[in-house]
Amino acid sequence: MAPLPDYRPKQLSLGPLEAEILNIIWELGSATVKDVHDRILADPNRELAYTSVTTVLRRLTDKGWLACDKKERAFYWRPMLSKQQSDVIKAHEQLQRFLAVGNPDVIAAFADSLDEAASEQIAAIAKRIQSARQAREEQ
Repeated sequence: MAPLPDYRPKQLSLGPLEAEILNIIWELGSATVKDVHDRILADPNRELAYTSVTTVLRRLTDKGWLACDKKERAFYWRPMLSKQQSDVIKAHEQLQRFLAVGNPDVIAAFADSLDEAASEQIAAIAKRIQSARQAREEQ
């Protein structure tokens, strides 16, 4: 089970183009504006200005998703979190919003409406939570 990362971006919400560019950075590990622009334009049905890519990379940096390093004359953007860490943070946020409802009847009604596979998944999660609590108590 992946722990909740210590680092978290200043702003979690991403627009579609921001998410697409962040995924490209995750795939490449580190990239220049040209690397990202070329990857997007590899799709013959896409058009996107080079300056738009630069703007989005800066926005992702401001939001805390990317860091920018200068190497010689080029700027390289790299992710501040892995894709898996991002997924953990987003899942945690969604769970917190769901639990903020605070009404056990609403949550129980929701759980009762789940299909068998989802119910089994919730049971597996409950087992992992119980195991993690026991492990903490034994320390």
